[in-house]
Amino acid sequence: MQKITSTAGLREAITQMSYEHALQGELLKEQFSITLDSLRPVNLIKDTFRDVVESPDLISNVINTSLGLAAGYITNKVFVGSHGGLLKRLLGSIIQMGVTTAIAVNPDMVKSFGIKILQTILSRKEKN
Repeated sequence: MQKITSTAGLREAITQMSYEHALQGELLKEQFSITLDSLRPVNLIKDTFRDVVESPDLISNVINTSLGLAAGYITNKVFVGSHGGLLKRLLGSIIQMGVTTAIAVNPDMVKSFGIKILQTILSRKEKN
């Protein structure tokens, strides 16, 4: 800032600073409004939901977990059947939990195993 040597210069500097002060006040009010709007519960929930949906691993995780649950359920039904004693149902539940966890934790191994099975089936079909 320059040295002010006259009354006119002082008035001009005061006017300029008043203008800058008013502009900064408006910017501050705008930023406060934006911050207040972003902190509303509805907007917080929307932002969180958007972050979850846009997550690149979400679909993969859902598919892997669903595959594990389905395989565990099928294993339990095959092992226990429609009727089973208490011990058999307990063992079926334990096996179901183990299969579900194993498939959900190691989806790449399950995918490669599935691909090998499909290749074997398709190669036998082509031979016939």
